[in-house]
Amino acid sequence: MGPSADPEARRSRWRGWLGGIALALALALLIAPPHGLLDKADRYAYAVCHRIPGHSIFVDGRQLPLCARCSGTYLGALVGLAILLALGRGRANRFPPRRFLLVLGLFMAVWAADGLNSYLTFFPGLPHLYEPSNLLRLITGTLEGLVIAALILPMFNLSVWAPAPALPVIHRWRDLGWLLAGAAALIAAVGSEWPPLLYPLAVASGAMVVLLVSLLCSALVLILSRQDGRMHGWRQAVWPLLVGLALGLAGLAAIGLARDALTVALGLPF
Repeated sequence: MGPSADPEARRSRWRGWLGGIALALALALLIAPPHGLLDKADRYAYAVCHRIPGHSIFVDGRQLPLCARCSGTYLGALVGLAILLALGRGRANRFPPRRFLLVLGLFMAVWAADGLNSYLTFFPGLPHLYEPSNLLRLITGTLEGLVIAALILPMFNLSVWAPAPALPVIHRWRDLGWLLAGAAALIAAVGSEWPPLLYPLAVASGAMVVLLVSLLCSALVLILSRQDGRMHGWRQAVWPLLVGLALGLAGLAAIGLARDALTVALGLPF
């Protein structure tokens, strides 16, 4: 039993060291400048969003970290995940049935159509269907966020956890109704521009950018290391989650620095 246990013990120690290094790197990136919560949220958002002021929502005189559409996307994904967890779908390992996928596809179509219509207004003289607004950007972005939540949760669970009985992430119309109710509450909260919501919305936006990127990196780490679908508990999953967090933070920092360099070199915003 001793010799056969040695390889597993070595792998366990190696994963422990890898997780420790990843944790140290993640903490270093998290405490790196900028130090203010709002400024840090802005910096993470800068890596994934254009942050055009005219396309953004301001709360208490300060621009939110993400534009109106991206605010809806990332905060909508956060609300969607929270509702799915509350509904007991934390370990959901199947995508929604076809009837719900069609509804989610409609959400994406509305998001894409409004985004295209808004983009056309950048070019004077090009026809567009209607005058875009930040409220429409927020609404369609939030619908996209619900789609992301409904897809990334089962994808993450399939990548991390050992095979388990099938549990679709959405399997009743009531589930979809709760998601839409959460979306409506989010839209009302962000659209109200109520000053006390500045910090909660800004910090949640930046944190959700980090969370989504980190979850994708964690799944990729497991796939590349051929450990996907083998975890049986959170203790086993710590090391890929920490590595994913470190990779996600490093990637967002690299994109932000690259945008800075291109902006200075070319004199154009990126």
